[in-house]
This record gives sequence, C-alpha cells and structure tokens, in this order.
Amino acid sequence: MSKHHSEMSSEHLIGLLLGTEDDWPRAFEAIVERLPAIEHGGERHVFRTERIKNEPFDLRADPRYDLVIDRLGWWYDLAREWVKKCALMNDVYLLNNPFTFQAMEKHSAYCAMIRLGLKVPDTWMVPHKLPAPMHRREYMAPKLEHMAARYNLPFDLDEIGEQIGYPLYMKPFDGGQWVGVTRIADAAALHDQYDASGERLMHLQASVEGFDVFARSLSIGAETTVMRFEPDAPMHERYRVEHDFLGDEAGWEVVTISRLVNAFFRWEFNSCENLVRGAEVHPIDYANASPDVALTSLHYYFPWAMEALVKWCLFCVVSGRRMVIDQDQRRYFDIGDRGDLTYREKLGEYRRLADEYFQVEAYEDFCAAAVPSMRELVVEYIAGPEFDALLVDVVRSVFPAHEEEQMVARHRGLVGAWVRDQVTA
Repeated sequence: MSKHHSEMSSEHLIGLLLGTEDDWPRAFEAIVERLPAIEHGGERHVFRTERIKNEPFDLRADPRYDLVIDRLGWWYDLAREWVKKCALMNDVYLLNNPFTFQAMEKHSAYCAMIRLGLKVPDTWMVPHKLPAPMHRREYMAPKLEHMAARYNLPFDLDEIGEQIGYPLYMKPFDGGQWVGVTRIADAAALHDQYDASGERLMHLQASVEGFDVFARSLSIGAETTVMRFEPDAPMHERYRVEHDFLGDEAGWEVVTISRLVNAFFRWEFNSCENLVRGAEVHPIDYANASPDVALTSLHYYFPWAMEALVKWCLFCVVSGRRMVIDQDQRRYFDIGDRGDLTYREKLGEYRRLADEYFQVEAYEDFCAAAVPSMRELVVEYIAGPEFDALLVDVVRSVFPAHEEEQMVARHRGLVGAWVRDQVTA
C-alpha cells in the first residue's frame, strides 16, 4: 500500500512491529494519542500509531509508515526481511539498524569495542561441542563432517580455562535474555557446561570479581538512564530505585560507553551492561536488539522510557532525520588506534562522535520548543485511571493469582513514586 499522506502533509504514521508484548505498546499508543499537534518548521504535525501485521509483501510496495519500532525482526525472519527492505528501498526510519544487529551480534560487538580500547573482560570463542550444520542447512551435514575432520584442530579446554582464570562465564555468542549463560567455578564445571552446549557457539569470558556496582543503562535515541541492576534477583526486583549510585566520572563513562556502542552500530533503542569495580568500568553485554522495557521490570523507570521513546520518534520524523545504514567505523578506529591519547581522552572523542550522530543539541532544542509539555502529559497519563487499568492487567498476566494483590500494590507504589518525584522536582 502507498503512504497515506502526501509529501507536504503533516500526518505521520508510527508502526509497531511486535511479538508478544502488550504493556509498553499500550502505554506508547496512549501517550501518542494524547499528543497535541506539534508546530515545527512552520508546519503542523500530527501522529498516529498502528500495529503492523505480518503478511506477504511485494518488494516494490511502498510502506505507509514514516517510522517503525521493530521488536520482532531479530527473532522472526519474515519481519526482519521486511524491515531490511523498508530501510533499503523506502527510507522508513528504523530505531535499530537491522543489518548490524543481524551481522554483528554479541561477538562482533565485543571485537569492535576491544579494538576501541574498552575494558571488556578477556573473552575466547570455542568451537561448537557438536558439529552444527553449516548455516543450519541439514543437507550440508556430510560436508561439515568432512571439513571438521580435516581442518578442526583438537584443543585443550583446560588450558583455555586456566588462561582465562576461574570463575568465568560461558555464554552464547549471539544470545539474549540470559539464555544459556552459566557461571563456571572450575575445570570440571567447564567440561560439563561445554558438553551441554551442543551445537551452540559459545564464548568463555573472564568474570569481574568483586565488582562494586552492576549498572544497566537503557538508551533511547539521545537519552540514557543508568539503573542499578541485581542480576540474581527475580525479574521484577532487578532494577533498584537508587539515584546517584555512581560517582560523576564512572557515571559519565557508563553513559559514554552506552552512546558509543549505539552510535557505532547505529542502534537507537538498546541496553548496555557494565560492571564497575573501583575506578574501572567493564562493559560485558551491550547488544540487545529488543531491550527490556517491560512495565513489571522497569516499574519506576517505565514512564521515563515511554516518554523518551515517544520524544525520539517525534524528533526523527518531524526533523526529517534520515536513517543511517552504513557505519563509518573508520572514524572510531582512527581514534582507538592512536597511541598519543589516554583512555579518558579516547572516551571524550568517542562521546563527541556519538553526540554528533545522535544530534544531541538539536534533539534538546526540539524537545524544548516543540514538546515542552511532554513531561506533564506523561505524568497525567501515568497518574490516571487508564494507566492504572493497564498496570493491573499486566500484573495479573505476569504473576500467579496469590501474588496479584501484593504485586499490584508494589507496582502502583513504584510508579507513584516516579509521579511524585516529577511533581516535586
């Protein structure tokens, strides 16, 4: 179908490409529906949202969407190929570059950031325990067996474990949601977990023992919020509501690393995990194609995420920001390869490039001029009965019946605390 508006029209359609999520999409839709018309550049802009259906598509078809929030393409081939076609042929704005998320995964993200000098823990890749079909094509199995017998060298897993040091972590090179991640205490456990990994290609990564803070940052466009994270807690208790838990220098570095990763790979909706030990920040996971924005996970931070997501979408569409497919990696490598810069100086240069990519100054000017009442709009929605009904629905869908009353009260309290903080700020 063709776009529903002419080139000079001010009506914009934001598409939501979704899997099983229903909490943040309902909140996002409700906020967009409440938006007044935006005056910018001498034109009046209005917005609509639509949930995208998966269906056959003509490669020459012109999509109706100005911008798509893709939460499905990483997991579902049809959706992934559709957004790639939209990026290549139609200039539909995507918050995350589908080409780099498909090609880079966590492995290449580690490699790139190591090249740039970040303090990524020592990381090895080890061959599949069981031969995996080439490109997952079963008919290639006989050829793979021949190749493996001829060219795959035997290796000493114990020696690699000793070189990395215990404890260490085994994790899938392309994983997500902590699936397949195991903490390994000794050589016996290493062999057990490697044997259990089967056809999955795995990393072995040194553990950052004795860290002071696990910081998880969520970046949406030109904004980043850093949260204290407790990975061993139940999901609804992992994000602790605690402000100023990092010193100024460590806080700046965590935000800079998050922005650097996103600008480098052209990701604009991504989370980053850093372990802070003393004065050092160690990034351990920073390639998340569908970062966690669940209401029951983020609770207190959920309204900020929705506000930032709406504002970034508005900025991209109204300002005519164009999606960038190519990466321009050399600008970053030229900084990382310099021997005359300290680590702190390199971070400063990376931050400059990232702020340039995200048009931070233009974004802040847009928000101040075009949507000055956005925070008040979000506060009114979050404090109102429609969001409360959403909260109750979500809690009932996540927690067992005997915990519903307690969890509804807990999440009301946490979200209510955010509302009070905005009113008294």
